[in-house]
Amino acid sequence: MGDNLLSSAHQFEDLPEHLVLQILTLGRLNAIDLVSLEMSSRALRPSHGMFPKNMMSVLECAAFQLCGSNLIYTSLPVNAREDLLDRCSGNWKRLLGFLQSVEQSSGMVETPAGNMQIKSGRYHTLMVSDRAVYSCGSSLCGVLGHGPQKTQCVEFTRISFAFPVQVIQVSASHNHAAFVTQSGEVFTCGDNSSYCCGHRSRTIFRPQLVESLKHIPCKQVAAGLTFTMFLTRDGRVYTCGSNVHGQLGHGDTMDRPTPTCVELLAFLCTVVQIAAGPSYALSVALDGSLYTFGSGSNFCLGHGEQLNEFHPREIQSFKRKGIHLLRVSAGDEHVVALDSNGYVYTWGKGYCGALGHGNETDKTTPELVDSLKSHLAIQVCASKRKTFVVVDNGRVFGFGWMSFGSLGFLDRGASDKVVRPCVLDSLRSHRISQISTALYHTIVITNRGQLLGFGDNERAQLGQDKLRGCLNPTEILVPKSS
Repeated sequence: MGDNLLSSAHQFEDLPEHLVLQILTLGRLNAIDLVSLEMSSRALRPSHGMFPKNMMSVLECAAFQLCGSNLIYTSLPVNAREDLLDRCSGNWKRLLGFLQSVEQSSGMVETPAGNMQIKSGRYHTLMVSDRAVYSCGSSLCGVLGHGPQKTQCVEFTRISFAFPVQVIQVSASHNHAAFVTQSGEVFTCGDNSSYCCGHRSRTIFRPQLVESLKHIPCKQVAAGLTFTMFLTRDGRVYTCGSNVHGQLGHGDTMDRPTPTCVELLAFLCTVVQIAAGPSYALSVALDGSLYTFGSGSNFCLGHGEQLNEFHPREIQSFKRKGIHLLRVSAGDEHVVALDSNGYVYTWGKGYCGALGHGNETDKTTPELVDSLKSHLAIQVCASKRKTFVVVDNGRVFGFGWMSFGSLGFLDRGASDKVVRPCVLDSLRSHRISQISTALYHTIVITNRGQLLGFGDNERAQLGQDKLRGCLNPTEILVPKSS
């Protein structure tokens, strides 16, 4: 962070322009740091800058250079880069903020309280704070990670590993969980009756290292209902667990007790993000294409039909329109995707308005959510019949099923429907950096590192001891790492 980079404006003026630019681009600054510097230093503002008025300010130049080294930006074709800059009104700082926010949406977000991630499971929640992992909620099958005697945690409780690790990404499903460490190792725990944890034992009550991936560094995991996806640092996807619907992507329906590489996907592309539905899988490629496989029910595969796919298959409608996808989120019965222009697409079952098109009509192939076109989305999140979209000013839009208050609208009943995207007024006083939702509860991380939760808390999944549920977002205590 750049808080103490330089102490006063005159110090900027005393330095050569090229040196100022080098400091800004090598100082691990983010877009918010650059905006803060611009507001606090007259020397760095465009109208008072060290460069001529017909050129970019030094901060715009720094943002431009930082964009040029960003993996998402460099993967875009030239026309897509130009379109994105237009979407950002020609502002390189805003474009940099978009890129960094999208990267953090599926992993750790940077906050003044430290790096954090939140993941909601069916009746539990996992949180990473400063690379330590905490869980709260209820489970009989070990998904909380605290041993067979611990079936409920009424507040976030730190999970112990067999040896010291630094966790950088987690995924939570109904009955199992997966964790990726800084070194690329993967741990899993929970119900392993389907071999979704990558071990041969039945139930794993504490995080256990996935031995078969010990020498294959990973960067992301995605837990489905009874299967798990693993994304390696070099862009390959491994899967294990139940394969009834072909969700492992190996061309058959044979279960895999240990992670196995999806060979066709490795041949076709380099994968940058994965998402797992109950019985289907999604893989976003570096070139912006989207491959889907597994259960075709509810049209979640996006091919216009409800047929299972046993091999990864690219969604052609995105390819035909030249749409470059960045991130996807898999709901129980629908999918939501984010493209390189910050546009949002949905498809699948339209129950309760979860697709955001103003009705409950199913969409058999991806369709643009028109009412969000004027906003630059940075994160999409889907669960059971509800969807959230976070935009670059920190506002959150929600649509679909209220599901016991977990959609976040204070003026709606516990089972109401919201069929068009609406801003969550209950979060207007906060700038949201990340959101995660499950069956009946939702948790967000603010840009200040606060945790706020709303919805059902019958099983302590909001990390609260005394509340049975809450419509109004309620702050959750973030434990201090020891």
